Amino acid sequence: MRQFVSEVFPDELGILKIVKKDYKYFRQVLRLSVGDMVVVRLPSNELLNMTVCKMNESLREILLQKCDVQDISEKVNIPSTVSNTEIWLFQFIAKGQKMDLIVRQATECGVKKIIPVIGDFCQSGTSEKNFKSERYDRIIKEARQQSGSSVSTELMPSVSVLEACEIWKNFAENDNTAFGCVLYERNENTKNIFNALHEYNEIKKCAIVCGAEGGISPNEIKHFMDSGIIPIHLDTNILRCETAALYGIASVQSAVSGKKLWQLTE
Repeated sequence: MRQFVSEVFPDELGILKIVKKDYKYFRQVLRLSVGDMVVVRLPSNELLNMTVCKMNESLREILLQKCDVQDISEKVNIPSTVSNTEIWLFQFIAKGQKMDLIVRQATECGVKKIIPVIGDFCQSGTSEKNFKSERYDRIIKEARQQSGSSVSTELMPSVSVLEACEIWKNFAENDNTAFGCVLYERNENTKNIFNALHEYNEIKKCAIVCGAEGGISPNEIKHFMDSGIIPIHLDTNILRCETAALYGIASVQSAVSGKKLWQLTE
C-alpha cells in the first residue's frame, strides 16, 4: 500500500495543502487527479483517507480533503508490521550511494532507528558525512511512502563503537526481551541466529550491527560482546555491505517472527 506521509495535520476544515516536492510525488509517482483518493499518514501515525479536491498546476499546489470514513482499515489494505519488535540498526558507515541504499531498505523493512557507526575499517571521509540532512529525510519519507511502513524511522547522528555499545546497554539494560546481534563474516565465537534466539521467550527490542565495506575488526567485535551483543554468522555467500544489511534485517525478522509463531502453536 502506498501512502503519503504528512508532516502536518489537516486544518480545522479538514483540508491539507500539498506543495513543492510533495506536489511532484503526487503528480509523477502517484499520478493522482481530482476526485482520486489517497491514504495519508499523519504525524500522530494515524491513517486518514483523503480526496484530491483541487489542483493548481501553475502554483504547483494540491488540496486534499478529509473523507468521512469510520474505519479506514475496512476501506484500504493496510499491512501490519512484521512484529511488535522495535529494531535498531547499528550500521558501520558505507560510502556514497551504498549508505543511501541501506537507509532506504532499512526504512522499508520497518527499522525504527538507524545509527551510523564510525569503525576501524570504514573508508576515509565517511565519518564526516552529515546524516541529519534534508536529503536523508527525503530518502526515508519516500521509502515509507512506497512501502506503507507505519514505523517512523529515525536516522541518528554518527557515533563511535564505544558510544554505540553504551547506547544499546542503556536501552536494553535489565530487559530480558532485548536481543542484540552483530553480523560477523568470520565464524569463530559466533552462533547461528536460531541458537542465539533460543533462550528468549519474547523479543521486544532488537539491535542488529552490520559492518561497512571493510567489515568489523576483532577488537570491535569484542566491545560488542562485552555489551551483551551476540556475534552471528549467517551461512551464506560473501555479501556486499548494502546486501548484508538487508539480508541481516530480513533474517532476524524472519527468525523472530518464526519463533513467535512456533510458540503460539505449542
